[in-house]
Amino acid sequence: MVGRANRRRGEIEAVFDGERRILCLTLGALAELETAFEVDNLDDLARRFSRGSISARDIIRILGAGLRGGGNLYSDEDVAGMMSQAGLEGFARTVAALLSATFGTEDAAGGGRNPPGPHPAN
Repeated sequence: MVGRANRRRGEIEAVFDGERRILCLTLGALAELETAFEVDNLDDLARRFSRGSISARDIIRILGAGLRGGGNLYSDEDVAGMMSQAGLEGFARTVAALLSATFGTEDAAGGGRNPPGPHPAN
């Protein structure tokens, strides 16, 4: 993979099956998730994710959409067979980071606001 993730574009990096990948929830990926989760709009999608309850199937769908949005050609079936060095926790952290990069929420990885707020004047 050439290049690095650009957080300002909502991209993140993750390693699956020993290879670094860029993930991004593009507008098309978000529309895909709206359909998969049967919600009508982005607010409903964000609310669904903020409930804190997520299934393995949800993780597969979100990572699959993010991988495809990042230019990777993986089906959800391909994602279901992938390995993360950190196991389930690694997949869950990746989903949290991807949602944070997309919706601009705080995350444990220190992502902060997206885009960052203005710097204070000196």
